[in-house]
Parts: sequence; structure tokens; C-alpha cells
Amino acid sequence: MLERTTTLATLLEGTDDRLVVTGLGSAANDLAYLTDHHPRVFPMDGVMGAAASVGLGLALARPERETLVVTGDGELLMNIGTLSTIAVQNPQNLRIVVVDNGRWGLTGNQVTATDTVTDLADVARGFGIRRVLTVESKEDFAAARDLLLTPGDTALIVIKAEPGPAADVVIERDGVRLRNTFRDHVLAGLQATA
Repeated sequence: MLERTTTLATLLEGTDDRLVVTGLGSAANDLAYLTDHHPRVFPMDGVMGAAASVGLGLALARPERETLVVTGDGELLMNIGTLSTIAVQNPQNLRIVVVDNGRWGLTGNQVTATDTVTDLADVARGFGIRRVLTVESKEDFAAARDLLLTPGDTALIVIKAEPGPAADVVIERDGVRLRNTFRDHVLAGLQATA
């Protein structure tokens, strides 16, 4: 099993131009730490299970921009059916990274189904997502980065991470402010290409 924040830092290197949606809690903390609270990152706060759906909407609305969702196993399990819709739509600019530590980290580290019986990569394939990879060791990094950076069908990468805390960082919790900051960044990008 891998340490979450350093693994994310390695895998996400070179993705600084992507629009990013995070799940709440640990994923939001990790990305705030790794991107220094960049306005291209929209941390979902207070909406458990919505990160992949919001990422899909963003990818469809902005097909000229690469969209990255970074979320956790617990957050994705709350709305697992969204993977079916993502598979049907199959946006070519959407990548999803799931940090699977087998825990509901935000609510007290209770064990999730991925720690015992559920394999998120198998679930994604079952829903019809064509490009799926599980990262269990550093030997898998090259294939994961290739999947993340190579254009094509929607891709989902599951990182098998050690249970433990996310990056120690304080993030903004004002949902309206987060939305407005991210929207302004996205709209600025639209005006720059117009």
C-alpha cells in the first residue's frame, strides 16, 4: 500500500493545466496542499458523493479542457451509479483518480466495503469504463501516468493507499466562495480562448 499524498504528487506531476474537482475531506486537503489552493481546483465541501458527477458535467461543458477528479473510495461509494453515466458519455477529457484507503476518513475511519469485498476497478469496468488501472506499488506509477496523460476514453485510476491522514492543510470551507473562485477561473479560460 502507498502513502496517499506523495503518491498523488508523483502521479499528478505535469497536470497543472487541468481543471480539478475533488471529493470532500482528505482528497480536498491533498489537492489544496499539492496545488497551493490554486483556483483551478474545486474542492467539494459538504456534498458527499458528488465529485465524479460534477467532474462529468465540467468535462462535457468544457471539452477543450482536461478535467481531473480526485476523490476517495468512501466518497465515490456514496454515488457509485454515476460511473454508469460516465461510461455512457465517455468524455475524452475526463480522468478520475480514486484514493482507496478502505476508510471513511472524514467521519472517523470506519471501514468501507473496499477494505473487504468491493473492488472499485472491477466496478468501473462493470459499468463500462474502458480504461481502468489499479495502482498498488511504485512499479505501477509509469502505467498510471501514461493512462492519466494519454488522450482517449475516460480513464479511472484506483490508488490503493494506506489508511492514514491526508495532507495537513487548512482549506477554505465557504462553499459560495469556492464556487465563485472556481467559476471565475473557468470563465477566464473561456474568455482567453474566445
